[in-house]
Amino acid sequence: MSELPETIGGVSAQRPAHRIENLILSLSLGAMVLVPIAEILLRGLLRTGIANAAALVQHLVLVAGMLGAMVAARENRLLAFSGLQNLLPPVAARWGLLAAAAAGAAVSALLAAASYGFVASERAGGLELAYGLPVWLVQAVMPLGFAVITLRIVRHGAADFSGRGAIVGAGALAALALSSFAGSSSATWVALALLAGAALLGAPMFIVLGGAALALFSGDGLPIAAVPLSHYQLTVNPSLPAIPLFTLAGYLLAESAAPQRLVRLFRALFGGVRGGAALVTVLLTAFFTSFTGASGVTILALGGLLMPLMLGVHYPRRSALGLITSAPALGTLLPPALPLILYAIVARQPIETLFAAGLVPALVMTLPLLALGILDSPRGTAREPAAPGELGAALNAAKWELALPPLALASLMTGWVTPVETAAFAAGYAFVVVVFVHRDLSLTADLPRVMTECGLLIGGILLILGMALGFTNYVTDAQVPDRATEWVTGAIHSRWVFLLALNGLLLLVGMLMDIFSAIVVVVPLIAPIGAAFGVDPVHLGIIFLANMELGFLTPPVGMNLFFASYRFGAPLSEIIGCVLPSLAALAVGVLLITYVPALSTWLPELLRH
Repeated sequence: MSELPETIGGVSAQRPAHRIENLILSLSLGAMVLVPIAEILLRGLLRTGIANAAALVQHLVLVAGMLGAMVAARENRLLAFSGLQNLLPPVAARWGLLAAAAAGAAVSALLAAASYGFVASERAGGLELAYGLPVWLVQAVMPLGFAVITLRIVRHGAADFSGRGAIVGAGALAALALSSFAGSSSATWVALALLAGAALLGAPMFIVLGGAALALFSGDGLPIAAVPLSHYQLTVNPSLPAIPLFTLAGYLLAESAAPQRLVRLFRALFGGVRGGAALVTVLLTAFFTSFTGASGVTILALGGLLMPLMLGVHYPRRSALGLITSAPALGTLLPPALPLILYAIVARQPIETLFAAGLVPALVMTLPLLALGILDSPRGTAREPAAPGELGAALNAAKWELALPPLALASLMTGWVTPVETAAFAAGYAFVVVVFVHRDLSLTADLPRVMTECGLLIGGILLILGMALGFTNYVTDAQVPDRATEWVTGAIHSRWVFLLALNGLLLLVGMLMDIFSAIVVVVPLIAPIGAAFGVDPVHLGIIFLANMELGFLTPPVGMNLFFASYRFGAPLSEIIGCVLPSLAALAVGVLLITYVPALSTWLPELLRH
């Protein structure tokens, strides 16, 4: 599976319509930052605020997410399996692409129609968002967005009009068949089988999840408007805006000269010790991923800096590839990592509690990888101690970036600002640092491009999460978690055996699903089972995320594998071989986290007291 984005700063803006689309997306993200910051200032200085500010920001997430998904479809960068068509002969691959596009067009068109029905019912309700703005007018971005995505799936599915006509015809027949056989369980199974085939042929992940949800609801004779309703409920979740806001902060840092400043600092700190290059790689990439929210972005942003650094001290290329590919996954447990926030939302746990819970386990996962990096470092080679005064100069150059994590966490822990306001502060702070303090990015030439790229990532992820929530809601309504809990507790009687089985299950999940959709789909299934065995929900969350770190590195959908292959021009088979030692080292950390609950629960309990 490929992770968005495949390049940094690669969004096209050649056509006027594209430039307008990019601009609206950038303005939506900018408003998401400004509204919470204005709310903080008004509350602190004038003891007033913006009417319904939280709901405004939540609905801006809906707008930015749909616009970002439209841009992702425009650029043909919707998150998808790598595609069986890569292994097929050219003629078969072309037909496979047409079939995947037809499935995508059918599902996306049905989602547009279902969204229209949902918005029409909301319009009849007459609710207002703020300042006389009707809620339905903002929600209208959903049917518009899915309609545009449908057209863009068709356009990318074939290069000629005859091929596109075939896609439209096949897609229309598929959509009509699903609508006509509502209430038929046999038709549901046929639809699910076709979607599985489309997934193997490269259909976007949101199509597979959304199509499955549509088929299941339709098969039970339920209104398919429940699927866009689930997407809407997810995007307007009160805590969800923290995800795109922290992502924007990370993107601003990634696109600036911050990586060079941080590499300089870490090199000055650790260059004089054995394994210093490995220390720089592990610590810096983990730190960077915690803010970018995407380990693939870290590989793209830092890989070109870290590979020459490691090879320059005669580090084996194979070991260097393995470490650069693996270490970014460690940021999953470091606040304000997006998986921590999403897990807190899905499992209904306080975000600050998950932030605290991830710190010690992140260290536990990091130490085995650091040990591996140091052991692999060549003996007897020249080290690079910092020149006199270099450490101070490097620290002074990177002080603004280093201040961001403690400032954000301190503001959150005080309780004076909400997690969303903290994320907005982080994004605003990063903007000021890279645009006005260091002047790495131009306000007019660079910022719209960076924000559009960030919006593309956010839109692609939120589209998957919304469809995954629709699927999960059906599973929950069908009482699958209750039945699973009953079966597991009847078959397994030891908590420790359950935890071992859970590790095996999550390893399999990580091999087949990306971390974001896995959280939405799998967590509601395992949470009640964990509760039945007396597993602390916070501990269960850290176990889940630690296992998902392994998923970044395991084929067939280990996202870091594809990014490293793309970034360094190495065959995927070579990358897989390079990360095997790192996988073993990280597995040690996962086992420690699983069987020593205090590693996850000690710090949150300490902070509560």
